Formats: sequence, C-alpha cells, structure tokens
Amino acid sequence: MQNQRIVITGIGLAAPNASNLKEYREKLLAGESGIREIDLRYFGKAPAGICTFPETKYRKKKENKKGTRAGCLGVYCANEAIVDANLDLKKYDLSKVAVIIGLTEHGTVETENEVYNIKQFDYDVNYWTHHHNPRTVINNPAGEITINLGITGPHYVIGAACAAGNASLIQAVQMLRLGEADMVLAGGISESTGSFGIFASFQAQGALGRADDPTKASKPFDTNRNGIVISEGACIYVLEYLEKAIERGAHIYGEIAGYAMNSDARDSVLPYGKRQAECMRLALERSGLSAEDIDIINTHATGTKQGDTEECKAIREVFNESESTYINNTKSIIGHAMGAAGVLELAGNLPSFEDNLVHPTINIENLDPECKLKNLVINHPKKVDTINSILNNSFGMLGINSAVIVKNI
Repeated sequence: MQNQRIVITGIGLAAPNASNLKEYREKLLAGESGIREIDLRYFGKAPAGICTFPETKYRKKKENKKGTRAGCLGVYCANEAIVDANLDLKKYDLSKVAVIIGLTEHGTVETENEVYNIKQFDYDVNYWTHHHNPRTVINNPAGEITINLGITGPHYVIGAACAAGNASLIQAVQMLRLGEADMVLAGGISESTGSFGIFASFQAQGALGRADDPTKASKPFDTNRNGIVISEGACIYVLEYLEKAIERGAHIYGEIAGYAMNSDARDSVLPYGKRQAECMRLALERSGLSAEDIDIINTHATGTKQGDTEECKAIREVFNESESTYINNTKSIIGHAMGAAGVLELAGNLPSFEDNLVHPTINIENLDPECKLKNLVINHPKKVDTINSILNNSFGMLGINSAVIVKNI
C-alpha cells in the first residue's frame, strides 16, 4: 500500500477571522486581518488572534467546561471536516479511523488557570481541580475528539513545535500507506493565546510583535517588523485513499504529493536556511516535481528578522527565482497559530486550485531588501492562468523543519 495516493476530502477550521473555509478564503483574498488587542492577566495588552465559532454546535456547554479550549476547537473542526467531506461515520469501521493532532504546546493554559485559581485560596491545593490531569495530558485534544465522535481507532498528538500541523499530515499519509487506518482526521490546534507565559517568553526574547493598530502588528518581510503575533486556531482535514474518494464521489481538495521533515541540529531558537532548503528539496524529490512545477509557496515567515531572511535565502537557493512560482504569507493576516499554523495556512491556499488566485501578504509597507523574492504577492491577490501545486513551509523551535506539497487532481 506504500504507493497509495492520499487526498484531502474535508476541511474544518476555526481561524481568528473565520469559522469555515469559504469565509476564511474570502477574508484572505481581501487581506482582512483577524488580529485584535487582548488583555492577559499578569501580562497586559497585546495583539493576538482569537477565534469566534459556534462552540456548542457539536458539544454541550457542560462538556466544553469539563474539557479544554484545545478540545473545544478540535471537536468543532473535526465535526466540520466530516460534514464537509460528506461522510457518514456509521458506514465506517471506527476502529480503522485515526485521529492525529499537531500541537506546539498543551497544558500550559490549564496549569496557569489552576495556579490562578488557588491563589484566591492562599494557594491551598485542596482547591486544585480533579480535571487537571486529563486536561493536560498531551493527547488531550485528540482524545476529546474520539470521545465526541465515538472513534475507537488510534489517537495521538504530534509534538513538533510550529511544524506540528504539517507533521500531522505527514504522519497521517504514512499511517494510511501502512494500512493502519482507512481514514484519518489530521490537523493542528493552538490554544496559546490563553497563556500569559507564552507572551511573556516571546517578549523576553525580543520577538513579540507590537503595533498601535493590532491589525498591522503581523508584518513578515517588512523592514519595520518587530516580532510574532500569537494566535489561537485549529484546522482538521479528512484524509483518505484517492480510489475510495472517487468511489464515493467526494469533493477532492488536493493530493498530498510530497513531504519532508528534517532538523537543523544547530540552535534551539534561531532558524537555519540551509536545512530549510534541504527540506524543500527532499519534498520536491519525493513528489516527483521540479521547483518550476510549484505554483505557490506559502511561507512560514513569522515576522522576525532572522526567521524571515533565512527562509528567503532557502527559497532563492531552491527555486532560483522561478518565473512560475508565486510566494505569499498567511501569518500577516491571521497571526501565528503555532501548532495549527501549517494546516490553517495550507487550507487558506487550497481554494487556489479552483479560483487561480494567490492570496496576498499584507502589511508590507517597506520590503526588507533581504526578503525581496520574485513573485512575492503583496497587499493584493494575484490572478494567474493556472495553479496545480502548492508547497507549504512550517518550521519550529529546536530546529525542526517541514514542507508539504499538495497538487491538484
């Protein structure tokens, strides 16, 4: 089964500017930011991306309260993906359905909440909730999805920093090709805006984005960028065999044509363009495509100087200013959704196969000369003749790199 072709047939998402793919795509094409100012306990005010979605559509308020924010996002997006894929789970052997979720962090929010709670009682741990352990185990969001949907196949979480969303898709493809599942719900989730510690840590690193207008705070590639804008979000895909998707008449968003992951083995924080270039080359090799075959590169760029410039170096090295390759960045519009970043950003670009539009990178007023790339789409969408393949970059701390290539069927 190693040569089985794997396709995406359902997408459910919650982004800072939308709660479904149609609305999300419209906002991306319009360059409509989902960033606003929030006020965190202990930390204060900061720009961030917060999701608004019908939280009780698939789970009762009491169940959401018992679970986690990540679980709430996951349950909503998993159900939306199944509806979008036009699936009837009653027709499936649920022991052969897997749930794989990518996370950058988990448990921080819940632990901070409990410490804050017992502070009201002079730190008496007798007031510590008995829900803390199931809320903070790393597999929590994936497990909450299985409980909600009655899925009895394997569930687990991929911890791959901000490459985790891409990593979940890669793991799903591998699981399907090994015959260990008939269908996989795969994606990424971030609840990071609930943690003051994450904001404080980025600020201590000098890497937290700021602006008087929060919608302009996320500005990758711009000379005046000053750091990352943290967002929550989630995106979950239905992945299945191409032949099964065709057999049931499913709408196919695209085929996972190639992928790669590698490690910088160099620094815990600072990215390394050389390894990023190697990762993209390996993904191309596995897909059987050349650099000139890639129509869109969705960049990882987060709005830090070294991160942006290293990725641009890597793209120049691999793509050699390809005339047919257009480049954009989704974080400029929705911020950095950490573990959900890769899958949310890819989802926002998949409709390009149908409308032949490349969504813009916004907030670029003064392009950093080190980030000047041929066909970088700035501030307005670009209409092209045809789009058949997308390469999605996601990189993370501790030097983990990922690239996923999706092609049109």
